[in-house]
Amino acid sequence: MSTARFALHGREGPQVMDLKGREEWALSNLLAAGENGCTPIDHPGPRCSDYVFKLRHRGIDIATITGKHDGPYAGHHARYVLKSKVECHEASHG
Repeated sequence: MSTARFALHGREGPQVMDLKGREEWALSNLLAAGENGCTPIDHPGPRCSDYVFKLRHRGIDIATITGKHDGPYAGHHARYVLKSKVECHEASHG
């Protein structure tokens, strides 16, 4: 399981957190996506909303933008956009 060290930059200075598993996966994807954000359609994960919920609980600001999609299962989906300043400092895969 991969683990990464992130720094969340807030008012009280940087908060360092070590994330692993799907939380690490979700935050890494949010960082890589930038202002375009991620959707479960573009970045499939079994429980994307749960990973975002857990990251928000850690103090990370993530916006949810609701969008429409067409196709055989037309409907609405969430686009998650990272609003907090976060940096990845170390990553280990193993």
